[in-house]
Amino acid sequence: MLLKLVDNYNKKRLCKLLNISKLKVVIHHKYTFIMHNLKTNFDKILDITKSFFQDSLNADCNYYFYPNKPKMSDCEVIALSILGETIGIDSENYLFGKLNSDHNEDFPNLISRSRFNRRRKRLGNLIAKLKYKISSFLNEGEDVYLVDSIPIPICQIAREKSCKICKEDFETAPDKGYSAVSQSWFFGYKLHLATSIRGVFSSMDLTKASVHDIHYLNEVKHSGITNCTLITDKAYISEPIQIDLFTTRQIRLVTPLRFNQHDKEPFPFIFKKSRKRIETLFSQLCDQLMLKRNYAKTRTGLAIRILCKITSVTMLQYINFLNNKPLNHLKYALAS
Repeated sequence: MLLKLVDNYNKKRLCKLLNISKLKVVIHHKYTFIMHNLKTNFDKILDITKSFFQDSLNADCNYYFYPNKPKMSDCEVIALSILGETIGIDSENYLFGKLNSDHNEDFPNLISRSRFNRRRKRLGNLIAKLKYKISSFLNEGEDVYLVDSIPIPICQIAREKSCKICKEDFETAPDKGYSAVSQSWFFGYKLHLATSIRGVFSSMDLTKASVHDIHYLNEVKHSGITNCTLITDKAYISEPIQIDLFTTRQIRLVTPLRFNQHDKEPFPFIFKKSRKRIETLFSQLCDQLMLKRNYAKTRTGLAIRILCKITSVTMLQYINFLNNKPLNHLKYALAS
C-alpha cells in the first residue's frame, strides 16, 4: 500500500514537471517568434522612424525628391538597415537571401541589394539625424557623460602591407595603431564615442588608428554637450584642453591621474563605477552587433555600417523606454 502511494505521488509530480517544462517551451517559442518575426520588427522600427521624421517627409515617406517613385521609400530603407543589425544579421547577402526566400510576401516592394546599398549610403545623413533625435530625447536632462574609444580593425596586422580596402583616399585610409587594452597593434580605424551615464550614445567619430584619443575632445566641444561632467580615462589627460572645455562649454573634464603626476589622488569610486557603463556598451557592440566584423570595401561603406550599428542600439534603447524596460537590456528589446 505504501509503495502504491509513493508511486502515485511520483507520477503526479512527474506530470506537473512535464507540464511546467512544456509551458516554458511554449513561452520560449512565443518570444522567439516575436523576436525573429522580421515583418513585425520591421513595422515597429518603421513606425518609430516615421514618428521622428513626420515633419520632413512627403506623402510617400521619402525625404528626397525622386522623379520616379521608388519601390521602397526612404523610411523603409532606413528601417531595413536598422532591422538587420538589431536581430544580429550584419551580412546584407544573407539578409536579402532570407527576405527573398522566406518573407517574399511580407516585403513585396523589396529592391535589389546593390540599389539598397547605394540608397543607404545616400541616406547616411538621415540615419545620423535619426540617431541624434532619439539620443537627444533619451538624454534630456543628463549632466554626466563618458568618453572612450575602441579599435576597428579591418584586417589582421600581418596583412597590413597587402590590404587594399578603404584606401581610395590617402587622408581617410586606415593605418596602424596600438590598443592599450589588448596590448597589441592593429590595422584599421578607431571609433570614438561619447555616451551618457544611462548608456545612450551622444556623439561618435571614426578616425585613423594612429590618431590620439585626446583629439576627439575637440569634436565633443562642438557636439552640443554643455554644462556637464565628462568622465574619461588617462588617455585624455591634458590641462590646456581641460581649461578650454570648461571655459567655452562649461564641461568639467574628470580624468584619473598618472602615477608619476604631482598631487596624485585616488580616482573616486563613483567615477570608476560609472565608467563600467561604456565598457559594457562596447562589449554589447562587439558581441551582439559584431562591430569588429568588416564586410565593407570603402571607408564610406564602413562608416555607414558602423553608423547603422550605433543607431540600432539607440533604437533598441528607445523601444525599451516605450515598454518601461531597462534601457540597456538590448537582447530582449524586441520580445514585446
